[in-house]
Amino acid sequence: MAVSTTFSAPKFDSLFLKSSSSPSSSSRPSSPSIPIHLSLLGKPRTTFIHKGIIRCDAQNNGTSSSLSPLELLKTSSADRYTKERSSIVVIGLSVHTAPVEMREKLAIPEAEWPRAIAELCNLNHIEEAAVLSTCNRMEIYVVALSQHRGVKEVMEWMSKTSSVPVSELCEHRFLLYNRDATQHIFQVSAGLESLVLGEGQILAQVKQVVKVGQGVNGFGRNISGLFKHAITVGKRVRAETNIAAGAVSVSSAAVELAYMKLPGSSYDNARMLVIGAGKMGKLVIKHLASKGCPSVVVVNRTEERVAAIREELKDIEIIYKPLSEMLSCAGEADVVFTSTASETPLFMKDDVKDFPPASQIVGGHRLFIDISVPRNVGSCVSEVESVRLYNVDDLKEVVAANKEDRQRKAMEAQVIITEELNQFEAWRDSLETVPTIKKLRAYAERIRVAELEKCLGKMGDDISKKTRKAVDDLSRGIVNRMLHGPMQHLRCDGSDDRTLTETLENMHALNRMFSLETEISVLEQKVRAKVEQNQK
Repeated sequence: MAVSTTFSAPKFDSLFLKSSSSPSSSSRPSSPSIPIHLSLLGKPRTTFIHKGIIRCDAQNNGTSSSLSPLELLKTSSADRYTKERSSIVVIGLSVHTAPVEMREKLAIPEAEWPRAIAELCNLNHIEEAAVLSTCNRMEIYVVALSQHRGVKEVMEWMSKTSSVPVSELCEHRFLLYNRDATQHIFQVSAGLESLVLGEGQILAQVKQVVKVGQGVNGFGRNISGLFKHAITVGKRVRAETNIAAGAVSVSSAAVELAYMKLPGSSYDNARMLVIGAGKMGKLVIKHLASKGCPSVVVVNRTEERVAAIREELKDIEIIYKPLSEMLSCAGEADVVFTSTASETPLFMKDDVKDFPPASQIVGGHRLFIDISVPRNVGSCVSEVESVRLYNVDDLKEVVAANKEDRQRKAMEAQVIITEELNQFEAWRDSLETVPTIKKLRAYAERIRVAELEKCLGKMGDDISKKTRKAVDDLSRGIVNRMLHGPMQHLRCDGSDDRTLTETLENMHALNRMFSLETEISVLEQKVRAKVEQNQK
């Protein structure tokens, strides 16, 4: 099949030069040689693709000039670019790959997610984007026109926003493409990638990504579909396995860590302070209550949220203190839990060095357990002799127990994830037929309207509205009946590979029969739109 395309050399010159250094990221089945006619730099040529080998034949048009190596390189780059399928990519750092000191530099508050999506989608090779930023991970999900160039642009963006050099980010990042990226977010939503296996808070955070992304330009069909399917996976894993049975959250793990570090005799008398009454702070209070803690002091900006928690949790005395009394409250506490959204530390060494010592019942050492990212307690606080400081990375000590049971539960969940992964990939593959469906309908509609106008013209001006509507309905009915068969063969539910393969074959056949040229034209439009947008 020969497809004719024309590129504007001045506009795409720099783009091709950049792209020439990156290999194609998509692999396609071997096929007969496909000639693609390009007019580049004013010189027409034909590029043949056969089994992944690109050969460029110049069309001399009466001249004997041969193509220079640079022109050949540009031609192959242009062809590879337009033939490359968009990829789902995740670039991230998690509690498993990066320390909290690194993660907090890249953390993006929820209120900033729409801005981040907009900035990412302004990059040359990024179509769609989403941000998942929690205390244990910061992950960027994108649909990239080019894997390698898209990753390079996102890494540079992450470096710019965090002031961390790209080389340093590369030491801690993980990078996954397409099926692996999809499997990762499914595992994240199911709680398999959490520090605490099966914890439920991450599913709520994935839901929040979808909620925030609604209506945001750049949170498009692929990324939206990916996260919505991930929510389905998370729900199904929790419903069909016992992975959540006995599972704990980061907040409950923090409480467990505190009780591991406290002398057993002090459990009922240790003075507890929780700073922040958000979701994580509320869970800390809830788990303190479940441990039999009789009372807790809660410091928060406003009392309303604390009052609501007090109404819900009747088994523990909750004492509210305003933020202005935070330091004095910390000086009177034996254990301090911090879980606020503050982007700057609440406690530094100078703030705590003059605190009175903790009570002797807890050994004279005050525990600071900081489960916030960015951290609420500066690392310098650990230099104070009477303080023991722990952050989210220290929770690994708590969750190391029952490792074999956790692995067995993960295997049960993985069966469901694999099944859902195949369904999502089939759905995404079927999206390739959407442009063909639209173009075929538009093609049929143009013919219908033209023939309808001819018919109505022959019938004269004195026909009634009822007759006009009847003729119009008749034409629509004929077209819809004619298109029903082809449309059915362009849709599949992805239940088996054979059906999907046949659907894509039907798509290519219709493209040829009706000259729809879907694949090349759509990708070419994306390339042109991106370049034009960034040249404004």
